[in-house]
Amino acid sequence: MLAGVAILSASLGGCINIAAPDEPIVIELNINIRQEVIYRLAEDAANTIDENADIF
Repeated sequence: MLAGVAILSASLGGCINIAAPDEPIVIELNINIRQEVIYRLAEDAANTIDENADIF
């Protein structure tokens, strides 16, 4: 069996063709950034309240 595979691969030659695709590669990234935005807003609000404690 192994000898048959060796003969088959030798008869096919060693030529490999690689071509670029015709269409562009599209990578879709679905990233949820909601938590980070809420955290930043909460931190900013806390800083604003601390800086202006007399008006709250």
